[in-house]
Amino acid sequence: MTRGVPGEEYGRRPPAREPFGHRSKRVPRQSQPLLARTADAPAVTDTGRQLRALYFTRFASSFGLITLLTLLSEFIRVLGAEGFILGLFATGLTFAQAVGIIPISWAADRYDKRTILLGGLGLSVVVYLGFAFVETSWQFIAVRAVQGIAATAAGLIALALVGDLARESERANTIGTSNAWRFAAAIGGTFSAGILYDLFGFEAVFGLLMLMAASAFVVVWVWVEPDDTRIHGFPFTDLALNKRILTMTSFRAQYAVAVTLVRTWVPIYAGLEAARGGLGFEAATAISVVIAAEKFTNMLCQPYTGGLSDRFGRARFVFIGGLFYGVVAVVVPFTPVIGGTLALPTAFPFLGTVSAAFLPLVVLNALLGVADSIREPASMALFADEGKGQGVASSFGVRDLVWRPGSVLAPLAGGWLTSNVGIDWVFFLGGAFAFTGVFAFLGVLSYTHGRDALAAW
Repeated sequence: MTRGVPGEEYGRRPPAREPFGHRSKRVPRQSQPLLARTADAPAVTDTGRQLRALYFTRFASSFGLITLLTLLSEFIRVLGAEGFILGLFATGLTFAQAVGIIPISWAADRYDKRTILLGGLGLSVVVYLGFAFVETSWQFIAVRAVQGIAATAAGLIALALVGDLARESERANTIGTSNAWRFAAAIGGTFSAGILYDLFGFEAVFGLLMLMAASAFVVVWVWVEPDDTRIHGFPFTDLALNKRILTMTSFRAQYAVAVTLVRTWVPIYAGLEAARGGLGFEAATAISVVIAAEKFTNMLCQPYTGGLSDRFGRARFVFIGGLFYGVVAVVVPFTPVIGGTLALPTAFPFLGTVSAAFLPLVVLNALLGVADSIREPASMALFADEGKGQGVASSFGVRDLVWRPGSVLAPLAGGWLTSNVGIDWVFFLGGAFAFTGVFAFLGVLSYTHGRDALAAW
């Protein structure tokens, strides 16, 4: 199926300007005049069908990641991992993802994104099969690292295609809808992983993940059209120096610390014994409810908040969402006081005895999801806007790379604070980084792009 002339449909238009120092060359998608096409070559592609295929792809990719993360403690127990090896169980995946970002993004912009995506999904099928034959810790680490490459190829390129296919006027809404599928997978994977493992064992889990990855491969092969945009050169260089992207990274680099600390330590705070500063929830289901609350509100709100940012300006949604996140984060340590003051119940059906802080913690984590839903689709759309015609995959790659240092260093700071100062200070530090991030963003935005830039972007 042939594509329409650039600029005539779904936001596919050449950019109005080139970033300074730009050396890339964009090959037109269709050189044949529109009037020269025949009835056998429709001008309008089924973009809705392609987006639905990509939504399912993001669901399948995220479901695999969250399912194996949920079962990570079981792998540690079965394989007897300790010390440095135990740490590699988690960091092996993260390190492989970080290493894969630049080459995978470059290849997706230089060649066909659909082909790279299919390669990632095919590799995912092989990875889940490989997990079934793991017998040692080093084998698990190796397969986990390959999973990181596959997850980057599937997740990052699917997101790049979503951003590329979306109309400019609806880009944040479309990306928010895509993210909602990702959060639905996180909720489903969190609750289903333990049930499947308890009933049927690891083999059933891997079989399901292989089936989902293979299904995503098929729908992408059948429904998603080849992408014939070709970005020559090395777009990372140009995009890394793009003034608008530099402005957004002034926020994102700091905000990564905030989100990593808060999102990681909310379940730790819920389950850690009271003697160490936690709430001491003993029921794993109670902790799962707390975790799911943030993902549920994020899933529900992102399509709506993304649409609002399309209408009223994306930069202000990044600012408001980040500010709201910081406010909620610093309130988390006060959940016992809130629960006690309101005399909230301390026991619930199926959960057993928890504490009066349970409901306030669920509500606050749900509000953290709302705050993130205000920011995330607007932020992603801003990166997609800058990458359009210059390398969408590379633009999202820059976005991901900026996040990595904070996401790696933040847990180290959180662990030290928990052991030496008090777990409450983890949330205070997370809130502080959210505040410094949003005000740095506002300052750089106003200084570099003018006082009206917050409303104009």
